[in-house]
This record gives sequence, structure tokens and C-alpha cells, in this order.
Amino acid sequence: MKVLNLYACLGGNRYKWTDCEVTAVELDSELARMYKERFPNDTVVVADAHQYLLEHFKEFDFIWSSPPCPSHSRARFARRNTTEVIYPDLKLYEEIIFLENYFEGKYCVENVIPFYEPLIPAQKRGRHLYWTNFRLPNDLGERKSSIMEAKDEVKRWCVFHDYDFTKYKGEQRLDKIARNLVDYEAGLTIFNTARGIITKSNLKQTELF
Repeated sequence: MKVLNLYACLGGNRYKWTDCEVTAVELDSELARMYKERFPNDTVVVADAHQYLLEHFKEFDFIWSSPPCPSHSRARFARRNTTEVIYPDLKLYEEIIFLENYFEGKYCVENVIPFYEPLIPAQKRGRHLYWTNFRLPNDLGERKSSIMEAKDEVKRWCVFHDYDFTKYKGEQRLDKIARNLVDYEAGLTIFNTARGIITKSNLKQTELF
């Protein structure tokens, strides 16, 4: 199965995926380098994921997209009187609408629960929203975590995600990177759900001929 992993970061969602051909797109070159070290068999592209989706969506069976979430987050909105005021980044909804209408495979767009009522209904699981063209299980197997803002937060995230974030030498904050990763158990459940649907569809198509 050919998979496109957009805004790949360090591949939190992808960690336990098996038997698939993955193309990962990440704009931060340092994160892309580390992703390649972590998943050497994946194709890693340093590019704008939003544009890459537009140009390459037909090449894949399953697409996962995790667009940047800060402009939508309740945490940032709660600090609106002390931080710069910004527009919500509507690329999130552009991708949902695009995938729903143009993509023939299965997709999952993930983001945080926003400070406003979502413009397009989503499936809520844990502290995330998922827009998909298939039904997600009620339980994604997501592990519970209360790590946020602990004194040794980064160290705890390293254990939780089974990855050493301190190897990152780029410009982003380590705690921000770690917080943004999808729990790999949830990522696996969603991936396997999509794969099962795709496999059944392919079998039915084969039976027709």
C-alpha cells in the first residue's frame, strides 16, 4: 500500500506502520533528516506539504495529513491577550475539502480540538479531531498522558514516544515538537482500519473480473 505522510515531523503516527511504502513530506530540513534516520526505508521529501498534496495525491492509496495546529488551538487562544493575534490557518479545511472530493483512496486529516466550532464536522477521539472518509473505531488505543508542562517534560516525552528528541538541532522548541506527535498506538489503529477497508475493496474489485 502506497502511503503519503504529510507534515511528517518525526513520524509519531507512522512509528508502528508495517508492510507499506511511505513517502513523508516535511518542510523542516532538520526534522526531515531525523525522520530519515528513524525510517530509512521511507522516501523523505523536504517540501511544502500543502503544495505536494495538490501535485501528487493521485499516486497514493492512503493519505495522512497533520497540518500545523497552533492557529486553531485552545491553548493559544487562551493566551490571546499576551500573544500575537493571528488568523486561523484555513489550509486545514482546504485539504479536507480537497481530499473528500478529489481523492479516490482513504484519508485521515488530524488536528487539535479548536477554540471554535469546527467548520467541518469531525470524529473526536481523545484530544484530537480526525476528518476521514471512513469510520474510526471508538477506541483508538491511545495511551493516556499528563506530561504537558512537567518539569522534565521533554525527557518524559522521549520515553512516551520511544524517541530521543534532544537530537534535534533546529529552531523549533523540543516540547512543541513532542506535543504535536500523534500517539503511535492511535496512528496504528487508524492506519490498520484504513488498510482493512482498502484491502476489502481491492478483493471485491478483483472478484468482479
